[in-house]
Amino acid sequence: MPTPPIFRTPEERFASLPGYSYAPHYLNDLKGFEGMRLHYVDETGGTPSAATQTILCLHGEPSWAYLYRKMAPIFLKAGHRAVAPDFFGFGRSDKPTEDALYTFTFHRTMLLAFIERMDLRNVTLVVQDWGGLLGLTLPMAFPDRIKRLIVMNTAIAQGTSPGEGFNAWKAFVKANPDLDVAALMKRATPILSDAEAAAYGAPFPTQESKAGVRRFPELVMVEPGMDGVEISRKAAQWLKNEWTGQSFMAVGEQDPVLGAPVMAQLRETIRGCPPPMMVADAGHFVQEWGAPIAEAALAAFQRG
Repeated sequence: MPTPPIFRTPEERFASLPGYSYAPHYLNDLKGFEGMRLHYVDETGGTPSAATQTILCLHGEPSWAYLYRKMAPIFLKAGHRAVAPDFFGFGRSDKPTEDALYTFTFHRTMLLAFIERMDLRNVTLVVQDWGGLLGLTLPMAFPDRIKRLIVMNTAIAQGTSPGEGFNAWKAFVKANPDLDVAALMKRATPILSDAEAAAYGAPFPTQESKAGVRRFPELVMVEPGMDGVEISRKAAQWLKNEWTGQSFMAVGEQDPVLGAPVMAQLRETIRGCPPPMMVADAGHFVQEWGAPIAEAALAAFQRG
């Protein structure tokens, strides 16, 4: 595709990120996205072996790889590899400035290309929010690569609205094109310090930089004919009937949109998914309570 107009967040915006010290990695030659720079975290916890998992962590709206700073150390301590890309429009990745460029297919195609470009294998896929709407369509595309799932507050959108809570969120973002990401994260996750909230807002210094943030709520497939519905329906059926990997689910109970009722439905969709770990104090951004979740997931996988 021709390189679109982009915003590239200045590196100095990322100079002081509390609890996060991971070196940036960049791809400039991702197939289908030539001319755009994709950022990802890639950390290894030890010498790779047959037991080493590649733990692929996918963020959602309006976050970025910083979201996984509490889970990654647990994965690394266990000797695994932690990989966390930033979607285009988020984090340290380039941010096309044209809202219309962002579609379900645009983001999913990036993920498919990234997994192939990085040749990721023995993958544990970690998803939440849009990380799940997109990410849960990936196992059927890579059944030989993706072996385990860690699923937190998300859904597989198949053409119906999640409810009034989502409708209110969508309307709020539409009315605030220059969304204050730091303030939003602080309201949604009161345990964040001001510095941590500011780190979530670091990638988005201007309204121009927030096209991806503005678009995600508009892309949720609330009507049957929307982009992504068909592939999501196929993915739901595949996970229900064909998935043979391990699954672990954690639910932030304070999430008003993608909380326990939605996750109970999702659990029924994922073949063999055991009862979830309920995190009573956690809201939508469950990763902020992520260390015990990561520990419990790895222990469950080890038990088989």
